[in-house]
Amino acid sequence: QVQLVESGGGLVQAGGSLRLACAASGTIFSINVMGWYRQAPGKQRELVAIIRNGYSTNYASSVKGRFTISSDNAKNTVTLQMNSLKPEDTAVYYCYHSQEGNIYWGQGTQVTVSS
Repeated sequence: QVQLVESGGGLVQAGGSLRLACAASGTIFSINVMGWYRQAPGKQRELVAIIRNGYSTNYASSVKGRFTISSDNAKNTVTLQMNSLKPEDTAVYYCYHSQEGNIYWGQGTQVTVSS
């Protein structure tokens, strides 16, 4: 079992920056995928960025060049640095972890970008 605890998020003006962090605890395997999804009101949850096995990354096209995902395997943490934020980035951001065919989610953290 894996538990995910998120931190960061909040309210920021357009063009600003925020940093999200997620700490995983429990039985963590080195072969895993960690990352972030988001869900805006009335929309489906969508991929923001993921990192596989600590080094291979993928980003949604809408955030590429603005967001950076990184992980620390020794600490079992994943962070999302979000720069040049736009109002359309407003959503609840969920930490994601998958390993051994199982998927785990964090409780979600609100990111609100004002125009």
